[in-house]
Amino acid sequence: MEAIEELALAPCASSQYLRPFRLRYRQNGTKKFWDFMRTHDSVSILIFNSSRQCFVMVKQFRPAVYMCEMERHRPQDFQSKDQDSWCPLLDPLPATEGVTYELCAGIVDKPGLSLEEIACNEVLEECGYDVPITNLKKITSFRSGVGVTGSKQTLFYAEVTDQMKTGEGGGQPEEGELIEVVEVPLQDSMKFAFDEHFPKTMGVIFSFMWFQSNVALGPLKK
Repeated sequence: MEAIEELALAPCASSQYLRPFRLRYRQNGTKKFWDFMRTHDSVSILIFNSSRQCFVMVKQFRPAVYMCEMERHRPQDFQSKDQDSWCPLLDPLPATEGVTYELCAGIVDKPGLSLEEIACNEVLEECGYDVPITNLKKITSFRSGVGVTGSKQTLFYAEVTDQMKTGEGGGQPEEGELIEVVEVPLQDSMKFAFDEHFPKTMGVIFSFMWFQSNVALGPLKK
């Protein structure tokens, strides 16, 4: 996962995942512009293994996170780039600067499947658990990246057991996924959530807090 090499940076002229736009509008009589991206909505799943009393999460290298750290340390790499060519990045940071801990998640890009079906597929592909749709509980949905994308993410909760483990997970290599499955013991979860030495998404922190309030302190409400 951390064997990152031969880095090069170039402008993104087109993408199947991101579409840049500029909106022109008038608000309270004032003309304004706003640049934004359209991207897919997504699902994420808080997975709790009741057999071993731990949360099942994923760990992976995120190029966007890595490049944020690269720009912070070496802003010159982002200046005066040739718009038509790749520019090698010399003396890069360690790949660990771009590794994050996250909930199992995936984009909503299959029109024929419900959000629940997509969530179950992601749990199987990324973490190796075969979860029936009836085991899913919707926690909530929310907007993310409101200043840039405004996409919606729907968060589910799934309780699993060791008997439901049918594979190793790790994502789909043919799609370029390289995912490590990690477990966080329940008793360590809140310490983990606020420990900045473990880079993570806001979804991890929120979902762990939700679990403490709605599951750990009493039976899950139907």
